[in-house]
Amino acid sequence: MAKKKEKTIVPTPREQQTQGYWKLLNMVIDPELDVGIVDLGLVYDVTIKKGIATVTMTLTSMGCPAGPEIMRRVEVEMGKYEDIKDVQVSLVWEPVWGPDRIHDDIRDVLFGGLT
Repeated sequence: MAKKKEKTIVPTPREQQTQGYWKLLNMVIDPELDVGIVDLGLVYDVTIKKGIATVTMTLTSMGCPAGPEIMRRVEVEMGKYEDIKDVQVSLVWEPVWGPDRIHDDIRDVLFGGLT
């Protein structure tokens, strides 16, 4: 039996994150770093079809203790966006998250230019 080929996820470039839901999602704060999840680069993509929003995202680590709460908050915040009837969170581990995914200005504050 042939293996099903998984779709390669390409994170949405920051300059294309112009829809209002990106701001809503950035209101979800990572409790360990005290930074919005969009600025951290945890949200890779958002699609909306027929009122169903799918948020493709990752966490800073597989064992992130705040993961369930972050995903619950994503559902709540995304549910506030116009005409959304349901929100699905698709948690992925590829591409792997790293500090390079953090918004440049935020990374400088967090790491003082050490990355």
